[in-house]
Amino acid sequence: MTTTLTFKQSSDLNPALESSAKGELTGAKLLGRWLNTNRETRGIAECVITAEGEGFKVQILGVGDPGLIEWPVIQATTMANLEEEAGQRTVALAADVDFDFMRIETHIRINKGVLVIVLFCTFTDGSGRSNYLNREFFSRRD
Repeated sequence: MTTTLTFKQSSDLNPALESSAKGELTGAKLLGRWLNTNRETRGIAECVITAEGEGFKVQILGVGDPGLIEWPVIQATTMANLEEEAGQRTVALAADVDFDFMRIETHIRINKGVLVIVLFCTFTDGSGRSNYLNREFFSRRD
């Protein structure tokens, strides 16, 4: 799967990350079932990323009691991965979720074959709980 991304100025994207004059970037490495590398996580246990048309869908399973908590399937926003390390030519995803009590901004990318998910969690229920950031790592299991 390839996705064509547009930029306001060509200087917005490092030329080393462009795969062609059209600026097409591939997100194929994101696809699949991913399991958390930390078996003791209290956050996300599993993530499944699928292609739909020219976009991506993200399904997250969180850790809960007594079992996994299925998040709603999220239509992800595709972004250019501007990670300059090793000249990666790929995309990253943003997938936001609104629960009744919190908003989660989820950012997903591949780094050296590992899926990295960064969560920015903001409580919206007036409970006084601290907002937090969490980063977790996943290995492919499909």
